[in-house]
Amino acid sequence: MSKTIGEKIAGLQGLDTPALRARWDETFGRPAPKHMSRDLLLRALAYQVQAQAEGGLSTAALRRLAKLADSNDLGIQAATSPANHLKPGVRLVREWHGEVHQVIVLDEGFDYCGARYASLSRIALAITGTRWSGPLFFGLRNRASSAAIGTDGR
Repeated sequence: MSKTIGEKIAGLQGLDTPALRARWDETFGRPAPKHMSRDLLLRALAYQVQAQAEGGLSTAALRRLAKLADSNDLGIQAATSPANHLKPGVRLVREWHGEVHQVIVLDEGFDYCGARYASLSRIALAITGTRWSGPLFFGLRNRASSAAIGTDGR
């Protein structure tokens, strides 16, 4: 009697990291990347079990991924942040709890209160004390598009 997908995946979960690496080599015909964590090894192998049983990605999805990979090889980002399109010198203004906060876009990074930051998210954290999507916090992205690409939109 053949094992179910769930039973095969449960079998993977019982393996230690060296055994998962050996299974990777058997499955993909090459060694696993050196620094790949046990969790990621397990997830990739579990996906492969499901793909073998259910057929994997559609032809259209594979074409789309190939197209994205080709564009990335050319140095094009598949999904760029709105913050990447801001020109140096632009001022971003946000009111938070009755206080106005101004950020100046620099050639590399952002200036907030005389300090340089690498990302808008770090500035949003400094202002609010909680983690935010910086582009969302400063109104460069709306909640609907953030939800569609997987951010929490806080």
